[in-house]
Amino acid sequence: MRTLERTYRIIFLTTALLLSLIGLVFVQSAGSYWGEVHYQDSSPFIVKQGVYMVISLAVAYVLVKSPLTSHPKFWTYCYIASTLMLVAVLIPGIGVVRNGSQSWIALGPISLQPAEFVKVALLGKLASGMKKHKEKSWQWQHFAWILLPATLIMLQPDLGSAVIMIVSAFVILFLAGYPLSFFIFLFVSGLGAFIALILAAPYRLDRIKSYIDPWNDPLGTGFQSIQSLFAIAPGGLFGHGFGNSRQKFLYLPEPQNDFIFSIIAEEIGFIGAAFIVVLFILLFASAFGIAIRLNNWNSFLIVTGMVSMITFQTFLNMGVVSGLLPVTGVTLPFISYGGSSLLTTWLAVGTILHYSANKKAG
Repeated sequence: MRTLERTYRIIFLTTALLLSLIGLVFVQSAGSYWGEVHYQDSSPFIVKQGVYMVISLAVAYVLVKSPLTSHPKFWTYCYIASTLMLVAVLIPGIGVVRNGSQSWIALGPISLQPAEFVKVALLGKLASGMKKHKEKSWQWQHFAWILLPATLIMLQPDLGSAVIMIVSAFVILFLAGYPLSFFIFLFVSGLGAFIALILAAPYRLDRIKSYIDPWNDPLGTGFQSIQSLFAIAPGGLFGHGFGNSRQKFLYLPEPQNDFIFSIIAEEIGFIGAAFIVVLFILLFASAFGIAIRLNNWNSFLIVTGMVSMITFQTFLNMGVVSGLLPVTGVTLPFISYGGSSLLTTWLAVGTILHYSANKKAG
């Protein structure tokens, strides 16, 4: 049994490292021309991503080794700090607007995206403080913990991050045995909120229309979907070869970010893209294998919540770039360019490995 647990940990960590290294390679390939045009440098993204990766691995190592990671108060402090950062992002002069969303805090050359960090903090707080025998008042308190950061994220607005956070939190609540009536209430409330969001910002309805028929507005809301398919489709079985993407030449905006999987499929084809999908499947399977062998109930919830977050975000990103889902600004875990995204993913990895190494923690 211990050998199996160790095998799961090795597979999980190995696939996480492999995916990050693959991301580093393709951030260079996808972003080289964009960097040359906008920064007169073909390698700004790989240099920054390399620094982000070193920092992320160091922080993950600290999480694995620190006894504080198992303490509920640690997650409470993380939740409070990340929520305050979400408030700060909305203050003019502190928050930075990019691509129509005020989602970043600029600290000199470094930019932080608090919506990324709050996802991990919320899951940790929910799972570490969950009781097996819940009173009704606790159920609504948990709902409030989710609603507060979700509202702040939507004010930026950042629908993708909010959806990932909420879905991952609901996985924890579901596994914790919340009654069906609670989820029915949340579903009806969520549907009403979704309709209200569309009415408040008509561009979201345009995105849905473009999802149904991207050629309805090929130079507007359907542009990214079409260019993404133009990258994936010609790739064939083996692709055009590493570095030989055509869509990265300003056809696909910022290809090193949300649509990097399109460039991967274009350059290394179906075989290469399928290999990356298999790595993600191994990552998810090994993480769930770690979770079900934990002795502590709260540890099981927090590990399952973390891997659910990575799993759902991966599914969402790949669904968007392949045209199966409407366009949302969601990065591909481990692979897309971005310090906040990479750090958040490795925070989740470090948390999972911590509870795996400390089975009675929680």
